[in-house]
Amino acid sequence: MLKKKQPAPVDTEQEDMNIPEETVTETVVEKSEWQLKAEEYLVDLKRTQADFENYKKRQSEAQKELGGYLIEKLLLDIIPVLDNFRSATTHVPPEQKESPWVVGIQYIEKQLEDVIKSNGVEVMTVNEGDTFDPSIHEAVSSEATNQDEVKEAHKIVKVLQKGFKISGKVIRPAKVTVS
Repeated sequence: MLKKKQPAPVDTEQEDMNIPEETVTETVVEKSEWQLKAEEYLVDLKRTQADFENYKKRQSEAQKELGGYLIEKLLLDIIPVLDNFRSATTHVPPEQKESPWVVGIQYIEKQLEDVIKSNGVEVMTVNEGDTFDPSIHEAVSSEATNQDEVKEAHKIVKVLQKGFKISGKVIRPAKVTVS
């Protein structure tokens, strides 16, 4: 009987050394191409992530800004109602000041004031005798002044309606009469 010859064990280290140099160079070139491509993809991924983070920040700021505009619009609609309540309560006859319905109207007026204050609205302080400032006042009418009162020109004579601000921005100027 003939015995089959078994192949000799192969030493892998020796086999690696027997690889032609051309093949090794091609493998190194292939690896570097793959590495370059991987680095390019990684840079693109990082850029995309940064763009997405910036997008989220812009969207968040846009939503805050939109919310501010909506609150401003709503408050501009509510303020005339508050003005009407003030007008109604200032013209109540003295004998009816303690009437339950007058007290109820005053309570509603107070609630409206609290709502606008809780939304960041400030009532601008305007007093008679202050100098007229067109950035915060609206001159509705004017009164003639005497020659002796030239120094008093452009002074507020009467406050007709209060003005309002949100975060330092005038949303409604105070309506005044000017000398």
